[in-house]
Amino acid sequence: MIPIPDAFAPSYAQARVKFLEAAATAGTRIESFNHPLPGKDGEPLAMDVALDGEAGSERLLIVSSACHGVEGFCGSGVQVFALHDAEWRGKARAAGVAVLYVHALNPYGFSHMRRVTQENVDLNRNFHDFGRPLPDNPAYRQVHPLLLPEAWPPDEANRQAVQAFIASHGVAAWQAAISQGQHEFADGLFFGGQAPTWSNQTLRRVLAQHAAGTRRVAWIDLHTGLGPSGVGERIWAGRDNAADVARARRWWGEHITSIYDGSSTSPLLTGLMWESIHDAAPQAEYTGIALEYGTEPITEVLDALRGDHWLARHPEAPPSLAAGIKARMLRAFYTDTDAWKGQVVSQARQALFQAADGLAG
Repeated sequence: MIPIPDAFAPSYAQARVKFLEAAATAGTRIESFNHPLPGKDGEPLAMDVALDGEAGSERLLIVSSACHGVEGFCGSGVQVFALHDAEWRGKARAAGVAVLYVHALNPYGFSHMRRVTQENVDLNRNFHDFGRPLPDNPAYRQVHPLLLPEAWPPDEANRQAVQAFIASHGVAAWQAAISQGQHEFADGLFFGGQAPTWSNQTLRRVLAQHAAGTRRVAWIDLHTGLGPSGVGERIWAGRDNAADVARARRWWGEHITSIYDGSSTSPLLTGLMWESIHDAAPQAEYTGIALEYGTEPITEVLDALRGDHWLARHPEAPPSLAAGIKARMLRAFYTDTDAWKGQVVSQARQALFQAADGLAG
């Protein structure tokens, strides 16, 4: 086991080195799927996968990070710590559970400190059957002109318009309109895309390889940006099925929340990543959660995202303004303190042990 702060890194490139070194030291099977574009500093990008345990195991636990790129600063730290944690690795082996660590689902966003992929797509809104009509989001259509003003920071007229919307409809409606997912505005926030992204296609390859023969699959997908600082909300990540949710609550506790009944800090969403497991392993019993750690208040997180999207549309922005936007973006999704990192790892570690018990039960 290593000191908790040592598991975290200040950049994607350093996080990748820490992950690959930890995976190699642990003797895992490592495979890297190279991304077609370079990182922020010209570094190579990849979705790296490490299997700890027997290939073809009937019991598989997936632990994934950086679905939303910049959130990988947190998720990578959890994965690196777990690979150094001899007690956890012994627990998984004793339970007959193979653990598949998927590092940097969205390496482009991780490196460039963005939440989206290189296609400006929110990966966790991209898992649709694109041969069928895509979900409509009329509420986003209403707020889109407010989200990306001509100037940044927004002028007084824009601030007043946003506050008027919130005063009239509430913060929850503002959050839901923006974050539900939309397929109309390719330069907008929470764009779900018009086709599968590179990350979508690559993850499906990984799951087809590792989950095809499983009997029971669990998935812990690591996220940040919602809820009270340092609190890891366990959000059911699966279909609206009462028996499946009940099983998750037996494993991880009755405090499991759901986007379907309004108990989660997250609104109802579309195109979610966990849909892919049913294509890869239709025979498997599936139980999954998004482990969502709080950072800043939701209005601050959404404003940080607005600034980042504005900057992507205005690469000519002065360097000082761009640096301020990126610093704000990082704070919105990663709290760089030892106390916060300790909260993150302790809660993740508990969830890992509970998943192993659940899969073995």
